[in-house]
Amino acid sequence: MIHFDRFKLDNGLRVLFHKDVTTPMAVVNILYNVGARDESEHKTGFAHLFEHLMFGGSVNIPEFDTPLQLAGGENNAFTSNDITNYYDVLPVNNIETALWLESDRMLSLAFTPKSLEVQRSVVIEEFKQRYLNQPYGDVWLELRPLVYQHHPYKWATIGKEIKHIEEATMDDVKGFFKKFYHPANAIMCIGGNIELDEVKHLVEKWFGDIPAGEINTRNLPQEPTQTEYREKTIEREVPTDAFYYAFRIEDRLHPDYFVYDTLSDVLGRDKSSRLYKSLKKEQSLVSSINTYITGSIDSGLLIISGKLKDGVTFEELDTAFWMELDKLISTTISAEELSRVKVKIRTSHEFQYQAVLNRAMALCMNELLGDADMINHESEKYVSITPIHLQELAASTLIKTNCTLLNVKATNDK
Repeated sequence: MIHFDRFKLDNGLRVLFHKDVTTPMAVVNILYNVGARDESEHKTGFAHLFEHLMFGGSVNIPEFDTPLQLAGGENNAFTSNDITNYYDVLPVNNIETALWLESDRMLSLAFTPKSLEVQRSVVIEEFKQRYLNQPYGDVWLELRPLVYQHHPYKWATIGKEIKHIEEATMDDVKGFFKKFYHPANAIMCIGGNIELDEVKHLVEKWFGDIPAGEINTRNLPQEPTQTEYREKTIEREVPTDAFYYAFRIEDRLHPDYFVYDTLSDVLGRDKSSRLYKSLKKEQSLVSSINTYITGSIDSGLLIISGKLKDGVTFEELDTAFWMELDKLISTTISAEELSRVKVKIRTSHEFQYQAVLNRAMALCMNELLGDADMINHESEKYVSITPIHLQELAASTLIKTNCTLLNVKATNDK
């Protein structure tokens, strides 16, 4: 059980507090309800660009990192298609430093031409290094628009193309900040050995006078049900042939979400999973294989990806792959196999939530989804899953008409 308190400022900032007496460190985590799905299709990559801009200095603080480091802290951030998350970890007696820094950049960034150009260059270089010049780096740039043809999940967090970042203007940047970076569009979680009254006082002191901003109402184009098998093969200078099977699944709040997660673990969580044992150990068709779900707030994906053994063709792998999925559909999984998977899931979650930072991030995410307390009921949802649940979901999900396949073929001049 992860205990927490909740309060809200007049400007709309939602605050969670999780007391942890076991650590001398404190966490300040701020989730902004903005991700790549909130961008215009013609101006993508802005959420990720802003993740960088938020470290470029604010009105009263020319540089973000140095004051935090002097207070014995560290910080980082990440952007997804759904959210942008910033966090600070520092000694609890210096927590006010983090609140001062976070409040100043929420109040107003220093929108200087220099900061924009510096961070623009950083993001463009990241685009080139991680997505264009790295083996398999452009997989999501190819796979997303193949799966999603209407919903804004069809572009990656980095953006559709470098040009969108190159052409971002100061007005574009200021408009994005005003729309999404304000208290009413944020959720904060503070974790550490501190008292609730002190947390309330400090949060009110540093964030209470920041203007609320207007709450963003989403009206995103929805992706229709997929009814056809889609396949694409691209040639790249990569070490070996790779494959990416993507199956559409329901949204994050759907009752079957935890069943999808369990199904992915049955198929390809580790060396005891079905696809690993059959396709790698027994048939020696792949050198690696992995299965996971994207965890998207809107309709997500169950991904099965891996690399072929030398000499194995995509056709050989595909035949064996669908035969293995058919076994899961036609034969009910044993209670013993399902029990082993559930134990691994529970162990993984318990290990993950040992860190106060991970608890703080998870509380914020669950609060965004509707209620932070949902984190305390995840284990019940996994425990309640039966073999029949898995078989029925496999039968409706792991089918060709719900599948998109991207093959990456290694060129001969690699």
